[in-house]
Amino acid sequence: MDSDEILQQLYDLTLVGNKPEVIELTEKGLELGIEPTTMLFDALIPALEEVGARFERGDFFVPEMLIAGRAMSGALEIVRPLLAETATDTIGTFLMGPVKGDVHDIGKNLVDIMLEGAGFNVIDIGVQVAPETFVEAIQEHKPDVVGFSAFLTTTMPMFKVNIEAIEKAGLRDDVIVMVGGAPVTQEYADVVGADGYAPDAAEATRRAKAFVEQRRALTKA
Repeated sequence: MDSDEILQQLYDLTLVGNKPEVIELTEKGLELGIEPTTMLFDALIPALEEVGARFERGDFFVPEMLIAGRAMSGALEIVRPLLAETATDTIGTFLMGPVKGDVHDIGKNLVDIMLEGAGFNVIDIGVQVAPETFVEAIQEHKPDVVGFSAFLTTTMPMFKVNIEAIEKAGLRDDVIVMVGGAPVTQEYADVVGADGYAPDAAEATRRAKAFVEQRRALTKA
């Protein structure tokens, strides 16, 4: 089996959620000398993006999304330490978590991966994160960016609750707040007072980098 075949099978098997074979293929790919970033950006991430697209079309449902996410998590356990070793200088720290009441983490995990690949130190504080937990984590880790995700329209109002909690703690000026998730829009991000919104993981990474660079340039000016 050559590199192209491994990448294609990694994509196909992640798509259908075959975790044991995805793990085996990831290990085989490393043995053949395939770069972790190649497997990530040429197979794993595209597979998860396709899962998301199929969900939006109604071809996939939550169970399919979950098993695909678990399959990818198996590969990530192997490649994540290797990505950390090869990462460039850290751009900044990004604190991430779905809001209280929301347990969906596939999109959040995808953003985490792309941020790490771009050079961010990602602090993932789990799912169903309460406002006070975000505040405590900001105080502890002093991130440049805080990301709130919501997969359900019923949990989106927690964005504003979180931002108000951060303001009350006197931390709002210290962090850039970004929001995202399937039902979220730029208009909603503006209403709740977020600094930024991204429709997907790639755009989230680009915008986070731009925000951090812009803030640092203003600090130096």
